[in-house]
Amino acid sequence: MLRRVNSLDQALMRRSGALRAAPADGGLKLLSRAANHSALWLVLAAALAARKGVTRRAALRGVVSIAGASFSASLVAKRLFPRRRPAAELVREDRRLARRPTSSSFPSGHAASAAAFTTAVAMESPGLAAAVAPLAAAVAYSRVHTGVHWPSDVAAGAAIGAGAALLTQRWWPRHRTDAATARDHAALEPLVDGEGLVVVVNPGAGAGLGGADPTDAIAAEWPKATLVGIEDLDTVLADHAPRALGVAGGDGSVAAVASLAAVNRLPLVLIPAGTLNHFARDVGVAGLDDTARAVADGSGVLVDLAAVTVDGEGPRWFVNTASLGGYPDMVRLREQLQDRWGKWPAAAIAMFRVLRTSQPLPVEINGERHLIWMLFVGNGPYRPKGFAPTMRPALDAGLMDVRYIRADRRWSRTRFFAGALLGSLHRSRTYRHQETRWLDVEVLRGSVAIATDGEVGPTGSTFEFRSRPAALGIYRTQD
Repeated sequence: MLRRVNSLDQALMRRSGALRAAPADGGLKLLSRAANHSALWLVLAAALAARKGVTRRAALRGVVSIAGASFSASLVAKRLFPRRRPAAELVREDRRLARRPTSSSFPSGHAASAAAFTTAVAMESPGLAAAVAPLAAAVAYSRVHTGVHWPSDVAAGAAIGAGAALLTQRWWPRHRTDAATARDHAALEPLVDGEGLVVVVNPGAGAGLGGADPTDAIAAEWPKATLVGIEDLDTVLADHAPRALGVAGGDGSVAAVASLAAVNRLPLVLIPAGTLNHFARDVGVAGLDDTARAVADGSGVLVDLAAVTVDGEGPRWFVNTASLGGYPDMVRLREQLQDRWGKWPAAAIAMFRVLRTSQPLPVEINGERHLIWMLFVGNGPYRPKGFAPTMRPALDAGLMDVRYIRADRRWSRTRFFAGALLGSLHRSRTYRHQETRWLDVEVLRGSVAIATDGEVGPTGSTFEFRSRPAALGIYRTQD
């Protein structure tokens, strides 16, 4: 097998070396040097990261993939499989690099970085990758054209790079745009011009509607609706007797109004208009136009909620998550960093900082004693199963997602981060994950505050979490 590969390499190198002189020769030499130490791809990543959204995610995944590919190719494979580089005489002198590399020829680190970056970009934006791929192919071929790598070195390097990029999915899932599953709601009625609808508006939100106060747009869409401020939430039912409740704001506003709607069995009209709109994204409501069509048609879904009582008081409903210990601090820090770094790198940085300074919490979970760093409870199953949960595929499972990091194991924080980096947290003894309908937690020393949907709530020592299947009806289009 190796003899056949060597024979093929020799034949291909002779063909490449026999190519006539062309203007592209100088360009390939320049391109090969530009890609030294992945500099070309890092500059391109910096340019892509300047714009938020898919391009920034592509850039960050690309940089992470390059790091994995460079380590695998240069620090591992080159030492395990030493190979001489092609003889300089196989190509013309004008095509040779001024400084020929002296490390092992196998595999090509340039090809590994090029393939890693391109594959990573393709995982976030296939269209963008189509523009990057020709450049990556040119870099890979330049190593053969300049006579410093055999073709099989380039092929092996490309395979290592693509594999490193694909491996990032193990702990950094690809961005999901589809809505979570939910039960059909057959009993919703159309609200013509918003008649019978009371919309609670947070005028300071605005980010979901282009940065503007959403009040005027909502009034124009539903002229018969009643609009009130978030400060009037406590008197909404007494003053207006609505047929449906609406909310325009971020997750904090949505959680408050959704709780009121669920308790009084009123359907919810959801208008994402805040800085954070995780619940609206998971439900599948993209904006005011989508919601208006659903209200006019009377179409919608039933979704699960979760509730927690604190020292017997409550219940306190939540649409996304509740947490004890250091998790609220981690979420707040992640949200401060994610515009600059992206969600997953920001989550890693935030988790590291919080775990480094937090104190363990002695608790009893469903009757069993534990020492934990933090506890997370999600309304519905979240994904991925390890590290920081960010995606919710189902809002009709009737389950809560419970995760906690144990502090009663030696080197628990180090083991946690090692498991996160390797994508093996679900097998780690320091990390626990379960999906359940109920959860009882008792803090054994003092009292702590609970955070629900990003808002810090009351302090207590006993917390009873319960899933509430099909607790809330929401207007949503069915297409």
